[in-house]
Amino acid sequence: MSLAEATEQIRQKLSYAPRINAKVKFDFGDDGIVFIDATQSPPVISHEDAEADTTLACSITTFQGILNGTQDPNIAFMMGKLKVRGSMGIAMKLNGILEG
Repeated sequence: MSLAEATEQIRQKLSYAPRINAKVKFDFGDDGIVFIDATQSPPVISHEDAEADTTLACSITTFQGILNGTQDPNIAFMMGKLKVRGSMGIAMKLNGILEG
């Protein structure tokens, strides 16, 4: 999965989701960043490294597994494959939006 594919899948999932009203960053390390400003409607999605309320850090491979349902985000978090910085409440909302 490329950063562009991850960005498009995030965009699609957010279009069907209830508004989260927060700034969220997905940090894929060397593969790049997806920043979502969901305080606006529609959410603005970019590849900026801006300040976020919640940052989810994982490999793009782990993220792909979360999106397609082969990786449980809770287990990824417990195993250290997924790191959360900032609001855990927002992370839990994202969990429900992103899962397969």
